[in-house]
Amino acid sequence: MVKPTKVTNAIRTLRFAHGELTQAQLAEAVGVTRQTIIAIEQGKHSPSLELAFQIARVFDVPLDEVFQYPGPDSTRAGAR
Repeated sequence: MVKPTKVTNAIRTLRFAHGELTQAQLAEAVGVTRQTIIAIEQGKHSPSLELAFQIARVFDVPLDEVFQYPGPDSTRAGAR
């Protein structure tokens, strides 16, 4: 059984905000399968750092607008 990741994402929201980009179109743009995009969107898989940056570039947004990692450091002042 696969352990879900703690990394959350806004991929679905961003896809719809960018002309209703399909999972297949996003997958093609970053060079992975649609199944990989589905798993990332559902929080079942964490992308590599390189893939995370590629996804952010497709949407033309900073990485932290696509992916979030909740934790004790995220609430600390000056954590960025």
